[in-house]
Amino acid sequence: MITPAVLISASGTLVLSTSNRLNRVVDRVRALAVQAEKLRQSEEQELIEDDARRQLIADQLVVLSSRVLLLRSALTALYLAIGLLIATSIAVGVVAAFRWVYGWLAVVLGLFGTCVLLYGSFLLVREARLAVKLLLQEMAHAQKVVAKEQGGGDRECFRR
Repeated sequence: MITPAVLISASGTLVLSTSNRLNRVVDRVRALAVQAEKLRQSEEQELIEDDARRQLIADQLVVLSSRVLLLRSALTALYLAIGLLIATSIAVGVVAAFRWVYGWLAVVLGLFGTCVLLYGSFLLVREARLAVKLLLQEMAHAQKVVAKEQGGGDRECFRR
């Protein structure tokens, strides 16, 4: 009966962390919306540089959409895992209290809950990879901006 409790606690921690990640995505989308509005209002002399920034914002919004969907699916899986693990604990208690012959039900619920937890973890790994992809895109854009300001054109100013 201890194992479901530990997994429920782990799932709860993942839910908290995933909710925080979702909030960061929402904040990033809002910041990009503000940047996009500023670009729309910018002067024509900055148009070439703004085009690169517009493209970066458009690319990021596409990836952020994927991240939001992955986070939604991960949260759903984690909540389902918590429910299944709670059902496992209840089934273990019922089997122990009433010497119920369907003890295998607790095992099935536990295995299914653990599998759903694993699936939610895989979704979070995919989302984290997308987050890193966005960060690398932003860094590449920053490299170009810094290199132009230093008079070096498009040369790399950071080492990978």
